[in-house]
Amino acid sequence: MNDTQQLVNTIIDGIQEKKGREVVTVNLEHILTAPCAFFVICTCGSPQQVDAVTDSVEEFARKQLGEKPAAIAGRENAEWVAMDYGTVMVHIFVREAREHYDLEHLWDDAELTQVADLD
Repeated sequence: MNDTQQLVNTIIDGIQEKKGREVVTVNLEHILTAPCAFFVICTCGSPQQVDAVTDSVEEFARKQLGEKPAAIAGRENAEWVAMDYGTVMVHIFVREAREHYDLEHLWDDAELTQVADLD
């Protein structure tokens, strides 16, 4: 397993630790204009859960892989937090914001993978 895939899996573990739902990975590796190799997108039930999931992802990546995000945006209102890990961007949404921005479908030729919710 390569480093990027290992990071994606660790991010998913961090999301699921705090019950983030509807996790989707978007493989952008073959799209030249994409800003990174993968998006990992999830939905949370409240801004408080968005904050908890953000903390969990940050902690899992740091403790398991020694990875820190280059930037985290959106923490102030916690309706859409974006975490930049270079090759992987994590998008943590409340439902309304996720539906509005519909990031999964920005690139028609990207490969989408649904990750089953843990419960």
